[in-house]
Amino acid sequence: MKVHIRRNDEVEVVAGTSKGQRGKVLRVYPSKKTAIVERVNMIKRHTRPNPSRNVKGGVVEREGAIHVSNLRLLERGTVEGRAETKETAASKKKASKKKTASKKKAEAKA
Repeated sequence: MKVHIRRNDEVEVVAGTSKGQRGKVLRVYPSKKTAIVERVNMIKRHTRPNPSRNVKGGVVEREGAIHVSNLRLLERGTVEGRAETKETAASKKKASKKKTASKKKAEAKA
C-alpha cells in the first residue's frame, strides 16, 4: 500500500502524545501504515540480557511506531535517484533525474 512519506523525509506530528514534535523518518512500514520517526514517540522496552549478542539488558528507550495519518510532510529527504525540478531561464520548470553518488564518482575519475 502507498503512503505519503518515505525514509529520510522531515515530518511533524499533528496528533497524539508527541504532537508538535519534528523529526526525520527512519523507517516506514507500508503494510501497517506506520512509520518510525527519529526522537519522537519514545517508548521504554525491557530487554533480557543476551551474552551471545553482547546485549547488556535492562530498560532501553527507543522510538515507537506512529500511524502515518498523524504525520505531516515538511520536507522531502534526499534519496539517490529521486526526481528534482529546476527552473530554466524562461521560468519553466524542467524535471530531471538527480545524479547518484556512484555516477558522481565515475565522472570525477574520468
